[in-house]
Amino acid sequence: MASKKSTQLFYRYYAEWIGLYKVNAVREVTLDKYYLTLHWVRVLAPTLKLNQLDRRTYQKLINDFAVEHERQTTIDFHHQIKCAILDALDEGLIKQNPTRKVTIKGRNPRPKKIKYLSQSQLQSLIKQLELGTVLNWDWFILLVAKTGLRFAEALGATPQDFDFEKRLLTINKTWNYRRVDGGFQPTKNTSSIRKIELDWQTAMQFSQLIKNCPPNNPIFVNGRVFNSTINHRLAVLCKKAKVPVISIHGLRHTHASLLLFAGVSIASVARRLGHSSITTTQKTYLHIINELESQDSDKIMHEMSVLM
Repeated sequence: MASKKSTQLFYRYYAEWIGLYKVNAVREVTLDKYYLTLHWVRVLAPTLKLNQLDRRTYQKLINDFAVEHERQTTIDFHHQIKCAILDALDEGLIKQNPTRKVTIKGRNPRPKKIKYLSQSQLQSLIKQLELGTVLNWDWFILLVAKTGLRFAEALGATPQDFDFEKRLLTINKTWNYRRVDGGFQPTKNTSSIRKIELDWQTAMQFSQLIKNCPPNNPIFVNGRVFNSTINHRLAVLCKKAKVPVISIHGLRHTHASLLLFAGVSIASVARRLGHSSITTTQKTYLHIINELESQDSDKIMHEMSVLM
């Protein structure tokens, strides 16, 4: 039976592996990445069988993928396939680990887009928002800028999540905007379940905006929601404000960056963003942390010099 399965086409084995180990075990967005990897395996190696997997055939698969993709994307592709291959090795379907000592290639990364705005740029952007007495996407943009919420977290906010007396917003769910019928779903991880403190102005504004909204309904969702719709609106506002065009997720980066530059601890920023660990925050905002450490060095030297 094992020998028969070893002659199975690799992409078919990989498809079965995804169904067995990943479906209902990972978030939909992660599962989509596995299926995208499956698509490329089928395109690049449609006739490759499990028992034909060796270092040469695997390296060729990686090289072929790298032709059209950046190195980091190729690394991700390699890691997702490698998991299935190691399971095939454990099952005795292949005799050796073909992923050992693989060489990762790939295109040079594209010039990085600006991910966040400065405080003055954000203020210019906020001045362009059309904030009336009815909730709209401009209010959504303001809420994300003031809280650092993820896109799906902000969509999942309901009136009952707001505690205006304590000026707190509870995050314990998200909105599945990728599905036609939407629906609530769990947060990205357990660390994402948190309470975010609101400034008094934002709390006062939203207390009036949502006072007549159904308590358990998402305040911003009225039909199908597309990430591109809000990003397009944000791009229009950025151009009007004459600031770099960023995405909604860029507003989350902006929020975190402003807090770090203001001297808020990394631990507090990590909790506010709902990161699973401080390490995630450190990696994401390493450039800012390095800049702050440079400023700290100047402060240290100044303090020591005045002791004489």
